[in-house]
Amino acid sequence: MPDYSWPPMEKRKVIGQRISRADGIVKSTGRAKYNSDLNPQGLAYAVVLTSPHAHAKVTSIDTSAAEKMKGVIGVRVVNGGGKELQWVGQEIAIVGADTEQIGRDAVRAIKVQYDVMDHLVDEHDLSKVGPRGKPAGEVTTGDPEKAFQEAEVVSEGMYGIPVITHCCLEPHGAVVEWKGDKVNLYPSTQNISAVGGELARSLNIPVTQVHAHQDHMGGGFGSKFPSEVWFVEAAQLSKMAGGRPVKIFLDRATELTIAGSRPSVFAEIKVAAKKDGTFTAWQSKSWATGGMGGGNLNADQMPYVYRNVPNRRINHTAVSLNAGPARAWRAPNNPQLSFITCAALSDLAAKIGMDELDFFIKNAELTARPEVYKYQLEKGADIIGWRKLSHPRSAGGNGPVKRGLGIGVNMWGGLGHDSKCRAIINADGSCEIQIGSQDLGVGTRTVIAQVAAETYGLPHTAVKVTLGDNGLPVSGASGGSTTIGGVSASTRKATVNALAKLFEAAAPALGTTADQLEAVDRRIQVKGNSSKSLTWQAACSKLGANKIEEMGENVSRTAPREGLISQGAAGIQMADVSVDIETGLVKLNRLIAVQDCGMVINPKTAESQIFGACIMSTCAALMEERVMDQQIGRVLNADMEFYKLSGIADIGEIIVHMDIRPEMDKRGVIGLGEPPAVGGIAAIANAVANAIGVRVPMVPVTPNRVLEALARRSA
Repeated sequence: MPDYSWPPMEKRKVIGQRISRADGIVKSTGRAKYNSDLNPQGLAYAVVLTSPHAHAKVTSIDTSAAEKMKGVIGVRVVNGGGKELQWVGQEIAIVGADTEQIGRDAVRAIKVQYDVMDHLVDEHDLSKVGPRGKPAGEVTTGDPEKAFQEAEVVSEGMYGIPVITHCCLEPHGAVVEWKGDKVNLYPSTQNISAVGGELARSLNIPVTQVHAHQDHMGGGFGSKFPSEVWFVEAAQLSKMAGGRPVKIFLDRATELTIAGSRPSVFAEIKVAAKKDGTFTAWQSKSWATGGMGGGNLNADQMPYVYRNVPNRRINHTAVSLNAGPARAWRAPNNPQLSFITCAALSDLAAKIGMDELDFFIKNAELTARPEVYKYQLEKGADIIGWRKLSHPRSAGGNGPVKRGLGIGVNMWGGLGHDSKCRAIINADGSCEIQIGSQDLGVGTRTVIAQVAAETYGLPHTAVKVTLGDNGLPVSGASGGSTTIGGVSASTRKATVNALAKLFEAAAPALGTTADQLEAVDRRIQVKGNSSKSLTWQAACSKLGANKIEEMGENVSRTAPREGLISQGAAGIQMADVSVDIETGLVKLNRLIAVQDCGMVINPKTAESQIFGACIMSTCAALMEERVMDQQIGRVLNADMEFYKLSGIADIGEIIVHMDIRPEMDKRGVIGLGEPPAVGGIAAIANAVANAIGVRVPMVPVTPNRVLEALARRSA
């Protein structure tokens, strides 16, 4: 059995190095081609007709005028007569045309009659949702009734976190062409190995007849896994047009309306503690929506991270809305749970008169990894200067600008997905890794090259990485922080297997056996004896006219027993804010992230992941939310003017500390994409409460909400 284990920390040459992303130059210079950039010869465009009503039945549809327009190649009806439409933006028909403008004109020429029905698009007040609210989780542990009766301190509060959208910079879509009996698909996807097969099944053709390719993609955050209805209809339009490529990428308004969202969560929470800060009981009545679905919240996760509190009573309701459906959003439901939990615990600490940091540390025994959270809280406190800057609520300083600190926590699984990898070593010394994964812009190409280079004793630049195609060895979708574990393990195995074959070829020239060789600093040498060696190229030349091709596979089910990867990430975030109580403006001064994710292959790209997560948290904490109008049933801010995201001036200093102590490194590789996107919202919201002395119950913490909270305190 080959030894696939990672080299010890002190012996690694490439793994653990701060290497810039392999695709950084082509992206920063504009040479990287995203599939939305593709404009092949003969290109036609597809435009979507969507529902103007939040809830309606299509009684009739007439596409004849559109079909007769010059430049229209075809019209496909997606939801025709008799179909019930459940949200504004739901697809009715798709037009293919020579130009996008002709397509838009043709969409306007389609005549649709509707039977408009009652709708619900606002879930903020549970008492108004009626039968749209369904029980979705009830949990009781311990004796909460007795715990609250005996409690020395009780805090009650109402907390809310709204729906937000994925807002991918590259919208959802694809270029599709049906050539003969084959289909070429160029999607924006998180699932390149499987998306072609899904499209094939929808088209009723063999899965081998769809070729899917993607070099780069512009953001997905969990929303770009499936083969969309738009892909299917674009393929059919291409077939109708004799194989012309058809491009369909959603416009921004449609993107923000139907292409995915993160569910809301609202909760009435009651918590109890002893005067010494011991957390004793949790009670919550919560509700959430994910559009027509209820958001898939696991109520048993409450209170988040601190769920081992001895007494719990939880009641959760799923609310069905006539709004675009939810899709997985970077750590599904974890940011929401972290916010409502950490806000309630912060309020409880304030009522006790206890420092928030001391409260979170004292109750770390209620978490799954007490020593890890204690270490991380103390480390974060040292970095932010908590003991020096902390103060009781409403003691944020003289003058109108108040300063405050706050805490948020996270957790995640992150076990690597199933992945296959092919390692190739050629006689000229060149080497290649082939893997059917995708690089979402997070450095996947780079870390694959680092793993291979570490095995081969080469610099990372000597390794060619080929990915982004469903003709390559199958690798899993990039979701759930599973990619790094999957591709690193399969790459390690494939390269160890390939290197063993190279050792066999080189051993006779060195007068030894393959098991006595090692790869070090671009050489194949007898173990511990650099004087008996061949250069990498010389060793590869022993292959003659042959080349080495070896496979490696990660099987998620059995991977933890092998030691290359594992699961279970933990982290904390701390925010330092200033709040102007005259204007309500919140300024983020600093956001500290302390994060564990096992063995870190590339600290630079790992930190970059956390920077991005902190920026997303800042958006959601201070300005980002989907605004619905109950009267007309529409999204009011489905554009980049009023769907607010952070600009560079809104982002304070982000300080990242990777928890890579030896005991963490020994756990192997654990996914990082999700967890650092979890705790920042809670940390910022708690810092605002600490600064102004009163809870702003709902995020984003906008100026008007700050002023309203201050007014309620004064009243």
